Order: sequence, then C-alpha cells, then structure tokens
Amino acid sequence: MKIKIALLQLLPCGGLREQMEKGIRACERAKEMGADIALFPEMWSDGYALPQDEQALWELAVTADSGFVEAFGALAAELQMAIAVTFLESHEPKPRNSVVLFDRRGQRRLHYAKVHTCAFDLEKVLDPGEDLYVTELDLGGDVVKVGCMICFDREFPESARLLMLKGAELVLAPNACPMEINRLAALRTRAYENMMAVATCNYPAGQPDCNGHSTLFDGIAWLQEEPWTRDMCVFEAPEEEGVYIAELDLDQLRRYREHEIMGDKYRRPETYGLLTAETRGPAPAR
Repeated sequence: MKIKIALLQLLPCGGLREQMEKGIRACERAKEMGADIALFPEMWSDGYALPQDEQALWELAVTADSGFVEAFGALAAELQMAIAVTFLESHEPKPRNSVVLFDRRGQRRLHYAKVHTCAFDLEKVLDPGEDLYVTELDLGGDVVKVGCMICFDREFPESARLLMLKGAELVLAPNACPMEINRLAALRTRAYENMMAVATCNYPAGQPDCNGHSTLFDGIAWLQEEPWTRDMCVFEAPEEEGVYIAELDLDQLRRYREHEIMGDKYRRPETYGLLTAETRGPAPAR
C-alpha cells in the first residue's frame, strides 16, 4: 500500500476563525490531490504565536474539544481523510503545544502534547506532555501504526526510539523552525536508526524563523536489489507556501523492516541504565 501524506505548508492568516477556514480549504485541496493523511505545521490554531504575558497566552489557547479542533474531526469524516490538526491547548496549570489525529471516520485516534518543549525560549510558558503515543490508523486499504512528535522532540533520540518500541511505522512531526542541514540530518537519523518513516510539516518562508522544506524520510536506507545506499528523503518541499503530497510505500517499508538490522533487533537495554537515571555525568568506572 502507498500512503499519500499532505504536508500543509501554510502561512498563518489572522485569528482563530481565519486559521480554521484556511486550514479547511487546505484539507479540501489535499483530498483533491489524493491525500490519505493531512498534516499541519506546529500550533496551527494561532500560527505558533506565544505571548509571554499569561493573560494573552490563555486568550489564544483552545481546548482539545473546542469548536476549532472538532471542526477538523467533522471535516475528516466528510472528506474520508485522516487529519492531524495542531493547536495551543488550554490545559491546567499552563497551556500545551498539542496535536490531535482524526481518522477518516472523524474519530480521535491520538492526542499528543509536545514532551520536549523549548523551555529555553518562548515555550517556557507552556506545560510539557507526559508521554508519547502510537495508534492504529485505518486508511481503508490497510492499517498503519502512527505516532507523533513535535519539532524539538526530534533532537532527542529517545522520542523516536520510544515510538518505534511502541510499534510506530510512521511518525507525523509538526514543526516551526528553520529546516537546515543539521535538523534535516536529525530527522534522517531518527528514520534510519528506527526503520520508520518520518513526515515533517513546517511553516513556509514568510513565517518568522521558518523556511519550508517539509520532508518525508521513508526509513529505508538500502534495498537488496540496489547496489548502494539510497536517499531516504523521498520528498522535500521548497520554501514557498503550498499543499505538498509526499508518498510512502508502506509495503516496501515493511519488507525492509523484516530483514534489516536496525530498530529493536540488536539493542542491549540492560546496558542503558544511565539513560533513565536522575543523576547526570558519566557512569562510575569499574
């Protein structure tokens, strides 16, 4: 099965209603282009606006069952297309940077809040999420196991590793930052080391500190029938605003995972204790 993922590389356009209406139009365009899944950039509800004033921040936040979020659930059912919608979530004690994934019937399949918030910068006003999740997404012809991570989550190998261990085949990654060689390399590495696909949707050039280059890395580093390594980046958008379709060959990925050596096959978790220790610094010598 081949999955078409629409990367909605959009510029913000105003308030919540304007964001919703533009997002709906983009999803409708994605469906016309044959998409199975539509993915928004990070915190689409307010265009990644993060006022540091507490009252102003709360005024922008919406609940996970708000009209804004539910509109995309209804749209997913209408279009028969999965939609991953992103938003500044109203949550106690502080708002969160969140995504909800609706399936093609409009049912919620996943609700994730960014675990690794950029607490060194504007996101210090947000609460981090508690866990990473994987769900089964019925696309009509097959079921794919999907997880999410958001922007800075990418910089932590543990994020993608946990999703892989929970069964993820495809990771949807909303984003809001410059996609340059090092961040693209991190996405490539997360896909490579876990043998899973990573689809990232960024804001286009014109949004502050963003430059497009939404991508799909399919996680397949080499094929038996090909003599050398292959480029896992099977799609990279330009800088300009647009709805871009990236195609993932899920059957090929599954065959690759059956016989290749990455992922969980040769891990030695009994040696990794320091990864979950509260203390910092090197392990004591023996």
